[in-house]
Amino acid sequence: MWLGESTHSLDDKGRLSVPRRLLAGQAFGADGRITLVLTLGFEGCLFLFTEEGFSKAVARLETQAFAGEEKRNMQRLFFSKAQSVELDDKNRLSVPEKLKELAGIDRELVIVGLVDRAELWPKAKWEAFEREHARDFARLDSVLLGGGPAGPGA
Repeated sequence: MWLGESTHSLDDKGRLSVPRRLLAGQAFGADGRITLVLTLGFEGCLFLFTEEGFSKAVARLETQAFAGEEKRNMQRLFFSKAQSVELDDKNRLSVPEKLKELAGIDRELVIVGLVDRAELWPKAKWEAFEREHARDFARLDSVLLGGGPAGPGA
């Protein structure tokens, strides 16, 4: 389970040192390394999954090729950005240049744990998100209890 947030910097080669809290309990491959899946997320971030977590996310998607043009287009957009990334012997992953560009990640980023995935945010975008949604936390109870998000002024 991935939780919390932390600020990091990419090194000169575009590598991210993955925090130990995200590596705890992860399965190592035959070569002794961990493989994760990195893809474009929503609202300007990247999603980082374990291979198992990505498989579970895929299972929740309708992946039938004949389900209609819109679904095929969404599949193309989502899966074309997904990449397996193997951590090196120092638990660093290389963030592909295209994904960095799409998310607007330059050097500093924030990793946010969201239970079944982590999100990688450009630091400035994450800080803007936090400012914009700071007051939303008070409505968390209505979402958790199944009432949906409260309307304005609620």
